[in-house]
Amino acid sequence: MHILSRKEPIVLFLGDILFFSISLWFMLFFRYAEVPSIDKIQQHIVPFSFLFIIWSLVFFIAGLYEKRAILLKNRLPVTLFNAQVANSMIAVLFFYLIPYFVITPKTGLFLYLVISFILVLCWRIYIYPLFGSHKKEQAILIGSGEVMEELKNEVNTNSRYDLHFISSINLDDLSSFDFKEDILNRIYSDDVQVIVVDLGSDKIDSILAHLYNLIFSKVKFVDMYKIYEDIFDRVPLSLLKYSWFLENISLSPNVVYDILKRITDVILSFILGLISLTIYPFVYIVIKLDDGGSLFSYQVRVGQNNRNISIIKFRTMTIANDEGKWGQKENKITRIGKFLRKTRIDELPQLWNVLKGDISLIGPRPEFPEPVKRYTDEIPYYNIRHIIKPGLSGWAQLYHERHPHHNVDTKETKNKLSYDLYYIKNRSFILDIIIALKTIKALLSRGGV
Repeated sequence: MHILSRKEPIVLFLGDILFFSISLWFMLFFRYAEVPSIDKIQQHIVPFSFLFIIWSLVFFIAGLYEKRAILLKNRLPVTLFNAQVANSMIAVLFFYLIPYFVITPKTGLFLYLVISFILVLCWRIYIYPLFGSHKKEQAILIGSGEVMEELKNEVNTNSRYDLHFISSINLDDLSSFDFKEDILNRIYSDDVQVIVVDLGSDKIDSILAHLYNLIFSKVKFVDMYKIYEDIFDRVPLSLLKYSWFLENISLSPNVVYDILKRITDVILSFILGLISLTIYPFVYIVIKLDDGGSLFSYQVRVGQNNRNISIIKFRTMTIANDEGKWGQKENKITRIGKFLRKTRIDELPQLWNVLKGDISLIGPRPEFPEPVKRYTDEIPYYNIRHIIKPGLSGWAQLYHERHPHHNVDTKETKNKLSYDLYYIKNRSFILDIIIALKTIKALLSRGGV
């Protein structure tokens, strides 16, 4: 089961398209001060239909179909307004660059921005919740540790989830546990329909027989970690055992996915690489004016199957080639290097690494050999992230907020690993597209990747 409905983004998308269309009708009504005729509607609906699809893509890039957008309503007006401004700019270019459609709605576009912003905002804040209203299922949570507490707090403090935990049982304290009192009586008195349980814990064995009997009471059982992954988009590290990797991680070839991924890498890296060549002369000039050093730097990173690879970037530090060394105190960021890093321009030469096949556009970020050795010793299963090809952007770069960057930080690297494992487990061509679109959003918002 999914406690946050998978249908919600689809309903939001269909509602957006509907209110885009209604906004078009109102725009024509106010623009011409009369009820729009069928001919007038037909004249506008064809080009605007193309725009509706493009605008929905902008909404997706803006994060308006994410769980976080569905849940965090306080950020909706600003996010929606920014998306609509971008949509209006796209519409201007669309109509003026494609004269085939004849119409060039100057005043109409401004009206449309205002009307569609108001209507879509009302749809998402006031109308959509009526579609999503439903009765919560009462649940009991059985588990232990930080994962259980984090899950309980998230679910019970957020009105958008289908569950509410009326009780939690800590497997670390079963000495005071009374099955009849703590579970059986509550199932009938509070109409409990779901039991979320840590099925991977060895401590659950002592009550499995009791839980089995509840199957006949029509109680649904859900693995605690599956719900956790569905909510937080990462794999809880306390779950990790050898059995988990045997069940969820496989190197068996997925021919269609592997071919599509490599074709996409080659085509996009070649096209983007050629386009980026126009920037090289300017970067060369500013680097030479800054300190007179070389244009490129070459960094040794750990690639697929723990093989060292050489990554090429625009030089942002005083020492161009690290020769595999990491964290050298005498190696400082240059003045222009700060700008190149902030704007991610320094990453552009890595497109040639993608074309070569050392890295992919999407995948776990490649690390330096020295911290990899340390993390491998300190973090169980850390090396599993090298089972696939690393990438320019990835799931962890998007969602892990406290990157260790150039410092050794075992705790945060563990958190980062949990996102990498989520990607490795769920990787697909669709997920790669989603990551690529979210990366565009991050770059445009200067949030970095």
